[in-house]
This record gives sequence, C-alpha cells and structure tokens, in this order.
Amino acid sequence: MRNRVSRQYLQYEWVASMNKWLFSFLILSAMLASGVQAAGDAAAGQTKSAVCVACHGADGNSPNPIWPKLAGQHTSYILAQLQHFKAGTRKNDLMSPMAAPLGDQDMEDLAAYFSSQAQNGGTAEADKVAAGEKLYRGGNPATGTAACMACHGPTGIGNAPAKFPRISGQHAAYVEKALKDFRAGARDNDLNGMMRGVAANMTDAEIMAVAQYVQGLR
Repeated sequence: MRNRVSRQYLQYEWVASMNKWLFSFLILSAMLASGVQAAGDAAAGQTKSAVCVACHGADGNSPNPIWPKLAGQHTSYILAQLQHFKAGTRKNDLMSPMAAPLGDQDMEDLAAYFSSQAQNGGTAEADKVAAGEKLYRGGNPATGTAACMACHGPTGIGNAPAKFPRISGQHAAYVEKALKDFRAGARDNDLNGMMRGVAANMTDAEIMAVAQYVQGLR
C-alpha cells in the first residue's frame, strides 16, 4: 500500500512539474514574440478563401464536425499548419494538395482572414463535462497525463506566440480525431512531441470526454 501511494505521489509531482514547465515556456514565448504583428491582409485572404469554403465554411465555421473551425483561431497557428501541410510535415489527403500551390503571402492572407472571423461556439454533452473538465484542468496524475490548460489556457484560448491553438468551441469530433492521431503517431508535427506525450496514455473515454468539454468551453 505504501509503495502504491509513493508511486501515485511521484506521478502527481511529475504532472505538477510538467505543468509548471509548460507555464514557464508560455511566458518566455510571449516575451520573445512581443510586438510581432501579422503580415497578412485579411481582405485579400477573404478572396483567396473561396477554395476553403466547401470544408471550412465562408466564415471559418466548418459545417462538418470532422473539419476544424478556423474562425477565431490564432494567425500564427493557422500559418504554421499551412506551412506544415505544404512542407509535408503534416499530411492530409485533402489539405496537403490544397496547401501545395500556396505562396507565403497567400498563407499569411488566409491566416489573417480566418483569425479575424467570429467563432460559433459549441455545446458539450452534459454527461461528459465533469470528466472532461477534470482532465482538462488537472490531467491524470495516475498515468502522467498533463493538464490541457497548461498550454491551452483556462478558457481554451491557447497561446498565439507559442503557436498553441485555441481549442475552445472547436468541434468535438475533430478534437477527438486529433488526439487519437497524436496518440497513434499518425500526426507528429507537434512541438517536441508534446501532444503525443499528452495523448499517449489517454483512453478513448478520456479523449471523448475532454473533446466534448472543450467543444462547450467559453
């Protein structure tokens, strides 16, 4: 019994230390990126977004929950993901060929446009809120899973300088797929493997609960 308690305490300490490190990283990132302004032209981005409408919607609120909402997402994150799709460090049968012909200015314009749009919020399934909130805010010390809010913030708004995305209001189906892809290693464009590390020990039930929770997060 004493050994089990000791292991649980050490796991709790590891998660707490990880959360403190992540918060420190976010503060440093913000300091280093202070004063950086987006170079994209939102008006030009709106014109260029015509090819994005079918999946992501005219204002970035995708009608299909398997495709992410881009409205209100950080410019820096949208730009980074487009660059990854173009470079092949993130792969998707639909997005990879869409990003291939984009130039640097195209990507900056698109990022500026979608980030300027208002996101339509979502609603969480009531029976999953408690479990999802527990994971989001405290992680799971028993499995060494860090709290989501360490990077994405208490309200899920993320961190633009660190390129940590806004996840509040995001489609639960998309969040669930993303976490499962990170867990399986099918997606590996996360900084220093951070998301793969978080998702590695999450169960399907935990992933579903936290995905529902962030869908309704304001």
